[in-house]
Amino acid sequence: MTAIYLLRHGEADYEPVHERQWPGSMTDLAPLTPRGFSQAVDAAQRLRDVGATALVSSPFTRTMHTASIVACQIGLPIQVEFDLHEWVPDDSFRWHTQDEVRAYLADFDSYGGEWPDGQPLPWEPLSSVRRRASAALRNSISRMQDEGSLIAVCHEMVIRALTGALQTATGQFRRISSDRLA
Repeated sequence: MTAIYLLRHGEADYEPVHERQWPGSMTDLAPLTPRGFSQAVDAAQRLRDVGATALVSSPFTRTMHTASIVACQIGLPIQVEFDLHEWVPDDSFRWHTQDEVRAYLADFDSYGGEWPDGQPLPWEPLSSVRRRASAALRNSISRMQDEGSLIAVCHEMVIRALTGALQTATGQFRRISSDRLA
């Protein structure tokens, strides 16, 4: 079994995206705020002694920014795992505001994170997030050359799907074992 540390990215700065009035998935280009940078440094210090031999990240800017800070602090290269990406609130990728995303999330929560039988909705179900993230982490573990733990920089919904924790603050992490991967 491999210990996996699921690290939520640091606080993101969405202002550059909002200034440009970029829609939907363009928010994935948001970097960290100064506070988010500090959160990443703090997380790296807390993760320094967990015996990590691999570091993977979602491809989004806020996660890659966090992962690069952690990588510099603990001396591991970053591998990108595409399927650790954020939950998809609208499969058209056309949302414009956080209020729209919150509305999709409220709908998601009202159904317990899963589509009703025979009724696909625009948001990604939790079971889909769990399947893709589990597969990505299993893939990462299979590529590890040395025994040790894995640090995965990802998103709150990925952590929720894998742990059941409804909230994980930015810059915080949760530990799971590889035997919990679906």
